[in-house]
Amino acid sequence: MRKALRWLLALTVLIGTLTTAGAATAAEPEATATTDIKEQLLSIPGMSLIQEKPYTGYRYFVLNYTQPVDHRHPSKGTFQQRITVLHKDVARPTVFFTSGYNVSTTPRRSEPTQIVDGNQVSLEYRFFTPSRPDPANWSKLDIWQAASDQHRVFKALKKIYAKNWISTGGSKGGMTATYYERFYPRDMDGVVAYVAPNDVVNHEDSAYDRFFATVGTKECRDRLNGVQREALVRREPLEKKYAAYAQENGLTFETIGSLDKAYEAVVLDYVWGFWQYSLLEGCGQIPADAKTATDDEIWSSVDTIVGFSAYADQGLEPYTPYYYQAGTQLGAPTIHFPHIEKQYIRYGYQPPRNFVPRDIPMRFQPSAMRDVDTWVRHNARHMLYVYGQNDPWGAEPFRVDKGAKDSYVLTAPGMNHGANVAGLDADEEAFATARILDWAGVSDTAVEQAKPLAKFDAKLDKRNVEREFTLRP
Repeated sequence: MRKALRWLLALTVLIGTLTTAGAATAAEPEATATTDIKEQLLSIPGMSLIQEKPYTGYRYFVLNYTQPVDHRHPSKGTFQQRITVLHKDVARPTVFFTSGYNVSTTPRRSEPTQIVDGNQVSLEYRFFTPSRPDPANWSKLDIWQAASDQHRVFKALKKIYAKNWISTGGSKGGMTATYYERFYPRDMDGVVAYVAPNDVVNHEDSAYDRFFATVGTKECRDRLNGVQREALVRREPLEKKYAAYAQENGLTFETIGSLDKAYEAVVLDYVWGFWQYSLLEGCGQIPADAKTATDDEIWSSVDTIVGFSAYADQGLEPYTPYYYQAGTQLGAPTIHFPHIEKQYIRYGYQPPRNFVPRDIPMRFQPSAMRDVDTWVRHNARHMLYVYGQNDPWGAEPFRVDKGAKDSYVLTAPGMNHGANVAGLDADEEAFATARILDWAGVSDTAVEQAKPLAKFDAKLDKRNVEREFTLRP
């Protein structure tokens, strides 16, 4: 961990096209200290209330905000984008959270929000329903358009929440926070990105193969590899079981093309899925000798870790926006399986194109991630990346070089895709907490103490990594 802290770097980055939101927010009336927070929020042009939910010590709002479908041409249609606001006090810092997927409408507090004892604004990523334009012009789903969504929300709310802002998110949310910082580096006072993959060169994925060759222990790797291989060796009887399961649950396979392709995709995700969501001690639940395990034991282990509904149409459809982005800008990993003979693998890791309906056109843009990676390496300012030692998605992490200022990449030992600041070694946890507090603009005393300012709340601060079936960050 770095001993010396690195400070401000003057940045001059061309920011996207000015939208009509700028003019709209400029005309917003100034709120007074006595104005109810709901009135202040609803006075923002384009903001409407869906629901207010009670939570002790907070006001919690689920809202719709009118966004342009295309921020470069805002006159060409709008859509409603969901946001939530967990309101603490306008005198507190604000954390801007996104998962990169749907927004949760249950009150939750991200780790940085607890650390700074602040407000939290959460944004649903464009094209995840119901925040999808109708008709959906999929060419308008890219990282710049999504960053511009965040920029407009920030500009709209900054007059209410005038103190420091920190953006955050985990996995695809950490990627989203990074892309937002790259295109709008003057908005946030800090960025905390958790377990954010960085697939710079899409066709070069050897880092993942190296990861799986060494992660955990040999005993655990052997158990997992054995079950994965055996599930393909026993393909015929297990696919019969899969067909019955699909019929019973109304699953179809039009997008991926066949039950056979879906079955192999699920099985090939098995080892990755274990390390993404489980800890090393979870290996005790994996059959020790796959060759002597029953068909039901093999099926149950794969279904528990990956889920046989993952690549059915019903499992893929909610995540079409992710797979579209993976196949157009984000990239997707391809790994090899040296423990499985070639005759048992028919398709290998399938590309995102196989998981998106064919009527949606896709074309990959290799420059998108290279641009972001280069920018982070040389221009990051007040950015913190946290990875889990045993998380496959961290095999290709973001890095910061000499041009970056007060920016860090830290790794939580033994942690999976749920890695966080609290999971770091004690000295790094204190260091990261202090940097977050400093970026949030709280008192010097609080920064020196390097402790979260809000007490842990079991419901509000629920942080267990949620298992999501299919291979996604």
